[in-house]
Amino acid sequence: MLDVLVIGGGNAALCAALSAREAGASVLLLEAAPREWRGGNSQHTRNLRCMHDAPQDVLVDAYPEEEYWRDLLAVTGGQTNEELARLVIRASSHCRDWMRKHGVHFQAPLSGALHVARTNAFFMGGGKALINAYYRSAESLGVQIRYNAPVDRLEIQQGHFLAAFVKGERIEARTCVLAAGGFESNREWLREAWGQNERGEWPADNFLIRGTRFNQGVLLKHLFEEHKVDKIGDPTQAHMVAIDARAPLYDGGICTRIDCVSLGVVVNQQAQRFYDEGEDFWPKRYAIWGRLLANQPGQTAYSIIDSKAVGRFMPPVFPGEKANTLPELAQKLGLDVDTFMETLNAYNNACQVGTFNHTQLDDCHTVGLTPAKTHWALPLDRAPYYGYPLRPGVTFTYQGLYTDKTAAAHFDKQASDNLFVAGEMMAGNVLGKGYTAGIGMSIGTAFGRIAGTNAAQAARTHRPARQA
Repeated sequence: MLDVLVIGGGNAALCAALSAREAGASVLLLEAAPREWRGGNSQHTRNLRCMHDAPQDVLVDAYPEEEYWRDLLAVTGGQTNEELARLVIRASSHCRDWMRKHGVHFQAPLSGALHVARTNAFFMGGGKALINAYYRSAESLGVQIRYNAPVDRLEIQQGHFLAAFVKGERIEARTCVLAAGGFESNREWLREAWGQNERGEWPADNFLIRGTRFNQGVLLKHLFEEHKVDKIGDPTQAHMVAIDARAPLYDGGICTRIDCVSLGVVVNQQAQRFYDEGEDFWPKRYAIWGRLLANQPGQTAYSIIDSKAVGRFMPPVFPGEKANTLPELAQKLGLDVDTFMETLNAYNNACQVGTFNHTQLDDCHTVGLTPAKTHWALPLDRAPYYGYPLRPGVTFTYQGLYTDKTAAAHFDKQASDNLFVAGEMMAGNVLGKGYTAGIGMSIGTAFGRIAGTNAAQAARTHRPARQA
């Protein structure tokens, strides 16, 4: 019988498969997507957040455990399991050598506006290269891989995994690792979670999906409803960012993100500001803007900048709407010109210009304006002007399976002896809400390796004794 069945095809699943194989187990990985779309959301990633107490290869300065923990605590508002969070943080400090062993290469990180030269290790070639490297390594080590293999249900008895079903085929294994992602591509589930707002809108209808179309949450729903697995997380909480409203419905990836928010102002369809654009560095705040947009009329807003901002942020794939005057820009964006100018004039008049420095929390702020802009507040007064339409972009959802430091799934508060979970299916244990750049890959790498190693060990205990 097969030792370890891994369900999923992204970073966490591959880390589990590789770790289980390294531990001597026979491994089969089931990827729901066809080969050309393999890798789940991981194919769209670029880096992982890494703890380090001193400069290390591609990482500068230091990013100690306590600072990493404070950053995570701040973005989650305390909605995190400290034991598991610190496990992830510590694992991030020593995973890169293991990753290199499996063919992953790193490069010096981007600098300037992204503020991650110290905290994040970037993959050479991005997430697609990382995924391809892992698949090559898995194949060379003898991991069996099947594509177009969606698992729609599991056979579980009293918390003990027996088999998985793929298109009616029953596949047995001594142990199983669940790493099949969240439910962000399941529009019906998103509508159910978000409901209808006071304006009669269904906010989820206007969400775009930054990642894979294959994360339908089929196994999550099956486990919740049929097996009453212990779950964690709010179904409306997710890694949601502000992306270009013109982005494709699926697989837009990083290039659709709008990164100029902190360099200008953001107005909704009513041409009014609704949040502090300069609250903190963009990698610490970009993931709150998806939820902010979700609560605006039409789930749409517009990022407005002037020419002073050009060159200070990663340009998105679509050019912004361009105009020589602010009233002209309002017209092109379909906004009420009078209200737009009232908003922009109030902002410009409130700016207290100090020493602008986008690499620091500078002293350029507004006075007497609600909401305030607390940093990088420069008047928008240099033509041409640009406007980018925004909508919520969902990367992955946080509701998933409760787990502990062993990565075991739990049923009625009891750990399963042979069913483990990793990646987005359990990220809600660490991410109750919010996000900080690169933490998702850190969670997937840490728990993928734990799940794979523990699954291989559990498989050994379930093997029948050899007959003399």
